[in-house]
Amino acid sequence: MDIQNIVQSQSTLFVKDILVFENKDDVETVLPFFADGYPGLLFHQTENGLTIQPHGKKMPTIFLYGQTIKPIAIEVNGPFQIIIFQFYPFVLRAFWGINPEDINDRCHDLTNGHENEINKMISEILLVPTIPEKITIIENLLLDYFEQKRNKLDFLIREVIQYIIDSKGTIPIKEIAKKEKLNIRTLERRFLKETGISAKQFAKIVQFQSSLNQLTTKDFSKKSDIVYANGFADQSHFIRVFKAFTGMTPNTFGKM
Repeated sequence: MDIQNIVQSQSTLFVKDILVFENKDDVETVLPFFADGYPGLLFHQTENGLTIQPHGKKMPTIFLYGQTIKPIAIEVNGPFQIIIFQFYPFVLRAFWGINPEDINDRCHDLTNGHENEINKMISEILLVPTIPEKITIIENLLLDYFEQKRNKLDFLIREVIQYIIDSKGTIPIKEIAKKEKLNIRTLERRFLKETGISAKQFAKIVQFQSSLNQLTTKDFSKKSDIVYANGFADQSHFIRVFKAFTGMTPNTFGKM
């Protein structure tokens, strides 16, 4: 199975990453996903469909997903192409008029309703042979959305998100509020409205993801290196947060 991580310069203001998963073999594939703080848009081309577990739900060809807080897995039988646009979590409301909190751990079908441009886009994607061409078609639609709706985007919250990412989730939210000259309650209210989670929860997810990356890449000599590199109070704090987002301890995860 091929996995690619692509960043397109034109859309980096609102797209964090573009992920591509591809398998040409006739086998069953399971892709686990844990909380990462970023909602997104997923397009798939499969012979037998794509199912989200543990919900057991067959998914449409293209859909939005909200904050993934509980661990999930994507199941596909047979060959597939999956393209995921990961968004910075401040665009769902502006681009699609969705209350982000309403689709936490849920999805929104873009092929239903009045989104005629989505179905037209799917038809165009299915006509082109290469993944870069498919990505360009999706990105062009998103750039059109951006040009039409950029005045609805809360760029202050975009700045707050970047502060949290840059600090790996360890910067106190009250410190960010002070930098932005905002009352902390105002910041938290705006953050929740635009992202679907609180700034503190987003920071915890970013902190968890940093530790997960370090554990996955085995970039440590001993487990305590991960604890202190990512700002956890102690090892029990790290284990508690890790288990909350993965359903398993770091030791169990490391043996997978």
